[in-house]
Amino acid sequence: MKGVENVPKAGSAKGLKIGIVASRYNSFAVDRMVAAAVEYIERCGGRVESIKSAPGAFELPLAVQKMIEMEKPDAVMAFGVVIKGETPHFDYVSSSCIQGLASVSLKTGIPVGMGVLTVLDVDQAKARSGENRENKGYETAAATIEMANLYRT
Repeated sequence: MKGVENVPKAGSAKGLKIGIVASRYNSFAVDRMVAAAVEYIERCGGRVESIKSAPGAFELPLAVQKMIEMEKPDAVMAFGVVIKGETPHFDYVSSSCIQGLASVSLKTGIPVGMGVLTVLDVDQAKARSGENRENKGYETAAATIEMANLYRT
């Protein structure tokens, strides 16, 4: 990725056990956000311990909860992309996903980084997952490190 050198560090990730759950749906953007997050974590002195996949954004909350239960990470990042279509499906999926991830974090006490894009079209997804500092993978990783360090203290 070309943008990580211009992204401010959020703090040290050294010693943190961080996991990622990524949606396979819309992988053209999800994979680039995951790569940016991994690069950012490494830049901050840490490493991602585990990367798992889920079919889509709707399934992310349960997959994150299972990762927390089974692997006991300090934090988890969830990545997905929901693109608005012509039906209300977008509203149901994005709302359920985001509320579900918040619920898992509150229920488990483990920070969950929300790297789920809710966009109007493919161009917006590409812009928010590109090879520059606008990639939301960096932001998600920074927020996740900050929260994991907050919980650690």
